[in-house]
Amino acid sequence: MPAKGAQVDVIVGGGVVGLSVAWRLAREGRPVTVIDPAPGSGASHAAAGMLAPVSEVTYTEAPLLRLGVASLRRWPAFAAELAADAGLGTTGLEAGGQESPEHAVGLRLAPGAPPGRGLDLRADGTLDVAFGADDLAALEELAAFMDKLGLPVERLTGRECRRLEPMLAPSVRGGLLAPDDAWVNPRRVTAALLTALERRGVPLVRARATGLLHEDGAVVGVRLEPGGEVRGERVVLAAGAWSGGLADVPVRPVKGQIMRLRSPQPLLSRCVRGAVHGSSVYLVPRGDGELVVGATQEEMGFDTKVTAGGLYELLRDARELVPGVTELEVADVVAGLRPGTPDNLPVIGPSGTPGLVYATGHHRGGVLLAPLTTAILLGEESELAALCAPGRFRDLS
Repeated sequence: MPAKGAQVDVIVGGGVVGLSVAWRLAREGRPVTVIDPAPGSGASHAAAGMLAPVSEVTYTEAPLLRLGVASLRRWPAFAAELAADAGLGTTGLEAGGQESPEHAVGLRLAPGAPPGRGLDLRADGTLDVAFGADDLAALEELAAFMDKLGLPVERLTGRECRRLEPMLAPSVRGGLLAPDDAWVNPRRVTAALLTALERRGVPLVRARATGLLHEDGAVVGVRLEPGGEVRGERVVLAAGAWSGGLADVPVRPVKGQIMRLRSPQPLLSRCVRGAVHGSSVYLVPRGDGELVVGATQEEMGFDTKVTAGGLYELLRDARELVPGVTELEVADVVAGLRPGTPDNLPVIGPSGTPGLVYATGHHRGGVLLAPLTTAILLGEESELAALCAPGRFRDLS
């Protein structure tokens, strides 16, 4: 382990955010050590991997929209560099909309290139559907809001929705297509990040961090369980829902149960989402025939039990959208803990204590925001960094 005073960045957390930060720093030539008892097994393992700032926009989350759109722009280069470092070959995707208005952005296939199979990165958009008059009215209000922001969106009739996705329920009356939304397989992303870090010789300490080491008013390292420590010039806290137990940062766990189904042939060609029984449900197809159904949102502390009630709600609501899901094989069920904050924005940047930097609180957007998070920490996004600055919470303490 690094000796006292070593000029090393210690990354606490082995999810997609922590691993991405470690990888980018290592690419910049900085010595890095990652600490996590089971890398890639937390919220990143449970996540659906939607890169969907457009379809997830709400009236009160304009700052989060700005972050999401900016990070989506960075995903093609991020994926291409990661695939190369991990030996996966080209992703076949490039950025789109670079000369468009502020919010207009997307991914597109490079001419003649195959899909990004290595990370299962796809850019076929998200279809948000409605069943009744109230749902349609809500979607129309959302579409008008998107129009004002310059976001690309297409209004569709029920027939047009089913033309795009023939397996949709006959009761679907209309929808909105966000053509620039994308998605990726987070499990493949974390596996690629671990491979890329191993190839660069980055040490991975498989232990739990139990606290921060303080000397002369600065953070100088991390204490480990059951004993020992790792010291460094800087500690980057990327421990997700567990960050609040290590430092004074307002991050809480938000439980999400999610289900993965499997079929010989893909049931859908793009992400589909809708409001059913007052709650939102989404279905995300994978290139290998897997279909991700999620997700519950529960304020249950650090409980990660998968419950019969949670799975019932997911399947019930998914069946309303796509009746054929009940015929699919259940491949996996899991509950993860999203790191939520009071304003739903991540906490990225210097903590105010020398030697401690935050990269946490990404809630349901950790996969989407991973490229932007690394850019902020490397000083490449000074304007957007202000939206995520930890100092905004100092009045709460």
